[in-house]
Amino acid sequence: MDANDLKFTWNEITQGVTTTNSTSDDGNTSPTMVFSVIGDSDSFVPRPWPKTVFQTALIEAAKSGGETWILYNGKKHGLSKVVREAYKNYEDIEFKTRAAKNKISDPDRHVKLVNIAGKEVSQNTSEKTTEFKTTLGEGQEFLLDFEKFVSEQDVSFFSQQMDTKMPVPIAIIVCEGDIETIAHISKALQHKLPVIIMKGSGMAADLVVDYLENKNLLRKKASILLGIRFDDTTYQELKKHLKSIDKAKDLVEVFDLERDDPLMLSNIVGETVVSCWSIESTLQSYTNEGVKIPKHDKSSFHSDVSHTEVNENTNKGSSLAWKLLRRNFVSPEEKIIYQVLEGFKESKPYVLNPKYSTPTSLPLYFYFGYQLLQELELIEECGPVLLLEALKANRCDYVRVLLDRGVHLKMINLPELYEQAVSCQKCKFKRKDCLHMQWILKQIQEKQAKKLCHEYRSMMKKRIKHGNPQNAKYIVEELTELSVSVADAATGLCRKLLRYKEYSTDEFSDKEKSPTINVNLKDTTISDILLWAIFANRKELAEICWLRGDNHLLTGLVCSAILRKLSKKASNVKEQILSIDLEEHSKLFEERCISIMDSMYQEDSQHAIDLMDDEAVVWGIHSSPLTFAYENFMYDVVAHTCSQKYINIKWYNNLAPDLVPFLQSAIRKPKNFVTAPLTKYIFNYMVFLTVLVMYSSFVLTSIGKNYSEVFLARVFEYFVYLWGLGDLIEETISCFGCLEARGRSHRGYYSRMKRYLYDFWNGVDLLSYALLIVALFVRHVHQSKPFTDARRIYALSLLVMYLRFLEVFLIHRKLGPTLIMIKEMLKDLLRFLFIAVFVVLGVGIYYHTNLWPDYEAMWDGGWQNWRIWTILYYPYWQLYAEINLDHLDGSNESNCTSVTSADSSKCPREDWTVQAIAAIYMLFSNFLLVNLVIAMFSYTFERVQENSEKLWRFERYTVINDYDWRIPSPINLVFLPYRLFRYLAKHDCCSPHCKQISILEQKKKEKRKREKNEAYQRSLQKITALRNHSKI
Repeated sequence: MDANDLKFTWNEITQGVTTTNSTSDDGNTSPTMVFSVIGDSDSFVPRPWPKTVFQTALIEAAKSGGETWILYNGKKHGLSKVVREAYKNYEDIEFKTRAAKNKISDPDRHVKLVNIAGKEVSQNTSEKTTEFKTTLGEGQEFLLDFEKFVSEQDVSFFSQQMDTKMPVPIAIIVCEGDIETIAHISKALQHKLPVIIMKGSGMAADLVVDYLENKNLLRKKASILLGIRFDDTTYQELKKHLKSIDKAKDLVEVFDLERDDPLMLSNIVGETVVSCWSIESTLQSYTNEGVKIPKHDKSSFHSDVSHTEVNENTNKGSSLAWKLLRRNFVSPEEKIIYQVLEGFKESKPYVLNPKYSTPTSLPLYFYFGYQLLQELELIEECGPVLLLEALKANRCDYVRVLLDRGVHLKMINLPELYEQAVSCQKCKFKRKDCLHMQWILKQIQEKQAKKLCHEYRSMMKKRIKHGNPQNAKYIVEELTELSVSVADAATGLCRKLLRYKEYSTDEFSDKEKSPTINVNLKDTTISDILLWAIFANRKELAEICWLRGDNHLLTGLVCSAILRKLSKKASNVKEQILSIDLEEHSKLFEERCISIMDSMYQEDSQHAIDLMDDEAVVWGIHSSPLTFAYENFMYDVVAHTCSQKYINIKWYNNLAPDLVPFLQSAIRKPKNFVTAPLTKYIFNYMVFLTVLVMYSSFVLTSIGKNYSEVFLARVFEYFVYLWGLGDLIEETISCFGCLEARGRSHRGYYSRMKRYLYDFWNGVDLLSYALLIVALFVRHVHQSKPFTDARRIYALSLLVMYLRFLEVFLIHRKLGPTLIMIKEMLKDLLRFLFIAVFVVLGVGIYYHTNLWPDYEAMWDGGWQNWRIWTILYYPYWQLYAEINLDHLDGSNESNCTSVTSADSSKCPREDWTVQAIAAIYMLFSNFLLVNLVIAMFSYTFERVQENSEKLWRFERYTVINDYDWRIPSPINLVFLPYRLFRYLAKHDCCSPHCKQISILEQKKKEKRKREKNEAYQRSLQKITALRNHSKI
């Protein structure tokens, strides 16, 4: 074939599909990957094959290759039609309604379809694809010579700013085919071109695969697969080509259409191309047939030798990248290497599934970029650009290696990372109907979400208008402020989502940390990347960053809580797929934390237990693992052995963990015994029981009498009021945490109050206080001589207090789960009543309308005489099988009212429809509604019973944590001034002398904390995490 025709075709294609990523010496664009799809033939064997798998694999591999050309023959039917359909699907998905307007030369079209035969194929309007048609190129010989010509061309693989050129990567993909296709494969292998065969497509492709596996079945397989009659000449020619293929089978890879995942083709292509280039110089058997090693390989070889001699290291110059890249200098500056790597960066990188990722997966930018930096010993200095691209493309293998080499992501790259992976590329920030992660973050806090997802993009758009964005994009001075604000916005969103206040240290610690702030302006920390991976929902990258961080247990729990909150917000907007994926990611982190706790407990139980109370700061959240797990309802973590062991130590205050030895320790260690939560718990409920006896006596005998008449009743009443005041103060402290001796929670007051009210027993406590205050007000302010109203409210208050006393059994192993079941069933009952009230009201109105028509005095008299109670009376009691038919048939004169109309007194009228409706209602209510609530109770019972131990341990921790600081009433009133003094000293509201006392006490606490050997505990966490999850 004439070399001028080949060069003309090459120039014609490069000019027709102009892009912006890489530019060759003559100004035309060159591809970073070329696929040549061959196998068009007339099939004589009607064998279907999985075309959809092939189409998906081809397009996904092409998208991952960067600027990719797909060469094909352009025939009307057969394999060419399959390729056109694949590209049509790519257009429809990638460009949607803009597919027809988006030309082949559009910069956003990174995959180009090239009709190498130059034929005009008639297509329907709906099936028309955007492709480039060459003028020349008909026939297999031209395509074969053009493939060789393409492999000898150079591409500026990284950037035109540095003369780093390499051969154009090309792979021949074989589907179906005939004898000519086999001959094409044989000659391509002689040219040392890699070949990928689609096993399962039938005909020649399957024949080649079967021959490579078993040569003895050639005669039988050839006749079956090709479906033609062989003469001796044809058979010998076929055998000759197959033998030639077998000799170069190292350059052949097989993709199984029946078994392999479509995403694996990218790996197979990359491995084949790299393998072909690596062993090219060892394949000497084909040089005698006229195929010469390309000139740039020889010059590269000489450059390698000189480079090796200069560095006096036999390993230098041996990498594939060094051999392929033609370079005009030996030791480029760091700045130039940055420009080289940045020249390849795409606006929207192809995100690869880590499940199928290998070092040689497309694009080969990562493979050769890493080798180049390794050769020049610039991994640490210039690696951040490669790390940034690896993070965006989800190349977990390169992320691991680069982090292991000490590469840190630059802070100025953090906004770009969020913009590429978290920001919605297709929706404007102010859109209300965008339901992606950007919108979810916007619902948390719009100002912070705007910094995270929008400001970088708007900054880039402004720079595009006013100048070259590639030069302005990486100016540190202009991006530093945005970078810091993005990092702060991410941690702010994290705290806002979990409702924590930002933890602020004292002035001394701020001065100590000031030098690290300057460092962070340059390099990000691993926690910054981890938080990005959480918001981007990159599971593998999040695990890698988590393993390389500190405080693995607390960090993992925080990650799990963030993902769970994001999952709920996604579910609220009916993004079910995203919600389920986030929930699964959350469970992964929780399982990893539990796995660490299991292993640490087996390795060193004491330090594992102490670790549950080890306070640390993660993204401005200051907490300990156990406290954080409790505040975020992580039942499995709270119920774990490590947590329960720590809870027991706190419960018994380091005394014997059994009741009898514990009581005996009152003599040996009286201080520990008195301050133990168990002692305070027992004393509190003994006082509570005494108060119930006093309150009952007072309510039964003395409400209607004057204070002077019964002295003992007056003592009982005043003691109940005194106890109630002290207990209310303790509940207020519990709700807001303002006077706690140990301020473990760093949430805001609103979040603490919401968490407090979530507890059922706290709601019962508040109800009892409210009723007692109302009763006190009614008796002493709004007096009525019989004291009937006061007696009723006092009695109701006492009833609620008796219900409160049931909480004492919550700590019991057997009775505790029973109380939890009752609490959960009450929720079901309230849901049932919400439904039943509308049914009862509707039926009651029907009864009343037809029994007492045109009744006008609905709201006459006091509220006790309102007619609404009569409306609700009959249908409500019918729920419990009180039929009351004698009242519903209208014959009962006792139901007459004193209200009269113009003609008659208001007596019930007979109406047969009332009894008919009553019959239907009784059937519906007693068979459906009542059985429904029974079924709900049964389901709740099974659910609670299944998790009874876990739920009971969680509730037990609630009680123990409460009594760790609680002082039983009314003794707490004696200590209240001291606690107020401590609170004011802590918040700088007192004199300098008091503040100095508080600071000295704080230093003593810090000294005791350091004695716990936290460094060892955190080291133990890291070792255990790496053992359980060997990802590094």
